[in-house]
Amino acid sequence: MSVGKRVAPRRAVLGAALALPVLAACSTTEPGTPVANPQAPTPTPPRPPTAPSAPPAGEVERATTGRPEVALTFHGAGDLDLARRVLTALQQGGAAVTVLAVGTWLEQHPDAAKVVTGLGHEIGNHTYAHRDVDALGAAAARSEIERCRDLIAAATGGPGAFFRPSQSRHATPEVIALAAAAGYPTVLSYDVDSQDFTDPGVAAIRRNVAAATAGSVVSMHLGHPGTLQAVPGVLADLAARGLTPVTATRLFG
Repeated sequence: MSVGKRVAPRRAVLGAALALPVLAACSTTEPGTPVANPQAPTPTPPRPPTAPSAPPAGEVERATTGRPEVALTFHGAGDLDLARRVLTALQQGGAAVTVLAVGTWLEQHPDAAKVVTGLGHEIGNHTYAHRDVDALGAAAARSEIERCRDLIAAATGGPGAFFRPSQSRHATPEVIALAAAAGYPTVLSYDVDSQDFTDPGVAAIRRNVAAATAGSVVSMHLGHPGTLQAVPGVLADLAARGLTPVTATRLFG
């Protein structure tokens, strides 16, 4: 028997042995398994984007109209009285904003959607339970989008203006497609993060929002006292730079 024929079996055995840990490493549980009885959402830092790049097709993060406008967008959750005070302060300051509401918040506070729209602001969809929608399977992600949509429609007669993914700055192409099928042709991201959910203090919130330029979309949160305290200064800062806060619909219109 030749040397080559004797060596081949050893190589085959060695190759099989090396393949075992690789196969084991590849065998993982599919991410996004639905969680029973999701808890009420708490402010969660978005997962960092995998790479600094333009938003995917079907998603916007800033406008290019050239108008001196910005969109202040708010995560809709938390104490309703505090939310009402934030939205009232914005209205009194001449700002119209977009509230991306969490579905469980709308369930817990049946008047929440009307509070938003009654003060001249617009409402959108931020998933039902604020789960990491990008990591869910298709059925669970669809449910997150559609359940919140249905709550908004029951309160306002329509699905709301935009969809924004929860726990992530950008939506995956799959989530963008699911949102479009649910009635949201445009997913709304942002290019400026106020970081107000970390309760950094009024000065820090104002400093973070000061990164906004014409066309920016700013991410903020209703359920934090520091946000309420920062509103007058934020509006004054924008006005001093000639920027007008408008709804996202107006910004991209």
